[in-house]
Amino acid sequence: MARLSDDARRALTAGRLGHLVTLNEDGSPQASVVWIGLDGDDVVVGHLMGGQKVRNIRRDPRVVLTVEADGANEYGLGHYLIVRALATLDEGGAPELLQRLAEVYLGPGVRFPDFEAPPGHVIRLRVEGVSGVGPWAE
Repeated sequence: MARLSDDARRALTAGRLGHLVTLNEDGSPQASVVWIGLDGDDVVVGHLMGGQKVRNIRRDPRVVLTVEADGANEYGLGHYLIVRALATLDEGGAPELLQRLAEVYLGPGVRFPDFEAPPGHVIRLRVEGVSGVGPWAE
């Protein structure tokens, strides 16, 4: 498991949408735009229902997450972070995580989800490597 630098942690908690890529059964990529947060050194994503990314993770835990970040390098290329990880599914906890992330993505005091939500899953990404353009690049 790779440890996240302070710069990577800031990029992952800045309220930018993440792009989570899982692998379909035929090996093709499946991408989802997700809210992201941190729980210790794990990146966490809430998911209320079933869905393709959950099925894919159950079958093959290898995932990639990308997120744009503030700043640019000396050539003017915008910073972005790429996280390679192994995903696990925690049963339940999605509504609580999504409520916490709604404060970041939608604003203080917002109630989300605003309906009686199923327990869903917390998708937990155990970071194996970090790359991209920015101070976190290996």
